Amino acid sequence: MSSKWTAADIPDQTGRVAIITGANTGLGLETANALAAKGAHVVLAVRNVDKGKEAAARITNKNPDAVVTSQHLDLTSLESIRATAEELKAAHQRIDLLINNAGVMYTDKGATKDGFELQFGTNHLGHFALTGRLLAHMLPVDGSRVVTVSSVGHRIMAKIHFDDLQLDRKYNRVVAYGQSKLANLLFTYELQRRLKLEGAPTVALAAHPGGSQTELNRNIPGVVKPLVDVLWPLISQSAEMGALPTLRAATDPAAQGGQYYGPDGFRETRGHPVIVKSSKQSHDEDVQRRLWTVSEELTGVTYPL
Repeated sequence: MSSKWTAADIPDQTGRVAIITGANTGLGLETANALAAKGAHVVLAVRNVDKGKEAAARITNKNPDAVVTSQHLDLTSLESIRATAEELKAAHQRIDLLINNAGVMYTDKGATKDGFELQFGTNHLGHFALTGRLLAHMLPVDGSRVVTVSSVGHRIMAKIHFDDLQLDRKYNRVVAYGQSKLANLLFTYELQRRLKLEGAPTVALAAHPGGSQTELNRNIPGVVKPLVDVLWPLISQSAEMGALPTLRAATDPAAQGGQYYGPDGFRETRGHPVIVKSSKQSHDEDVQRRLWTVSEELTGVTYPL
């Protein structure tokens, strides 16, 4: 294996089933493409099925032998998540990889169909519910992994606002995004702790892409957008490079539960994937447990652990 981990280091994935949320574009599409090229049966779990089918066609054009299917999933609806999970479990006896990749960033104040703040509801609660509903199909599978995509944004103006989780009193798009990405890490670490206590073969890991050239920046506030448009190409990297931390967390045989992968370059904005550190706050076990309990209450999903 080279000293700089690349997609060429992904082991053979033949026989493995990988479900990737938000996989019709950007990081998710690059992740799906790399796994399909190594033989995985990849399921693109996407809100827009037509775009999912187009993405699947693009992947199979590159890799004619790839097995790629698309599956409708609306992370802003607990009912959609429940229905999707049932369909996925009916279609697949086992799930080897669940990659919680989909996300929204810096949106205007909005709500999911169940009334949750849009960024927290989509990025954290939607994935919490989906993982909980699919986990029973992963627990018997040796080497199965849940990989959740966080962000360097988990450090920026970020805390879990337990007294105002939906930020109804005062909404700030950066604060909302930071809360949702911190929640992704708190969830990963608490899930890993519970899996370990259970003695399950499934592990939970997290990753972040650094600064990647994807559609996620479309909601950058207008005041700073011109500056971002100039600077971003200089400090960011391609979506293909941005997907590598997720791919390493998902496939590196040496990766272990509870690890967090990100780029090795300046301030983790770009580079090849290595184990990185997350904020002290993300490791607070009291906050992890409290968020877990609240997430179960809000989603109505309890885990088979």
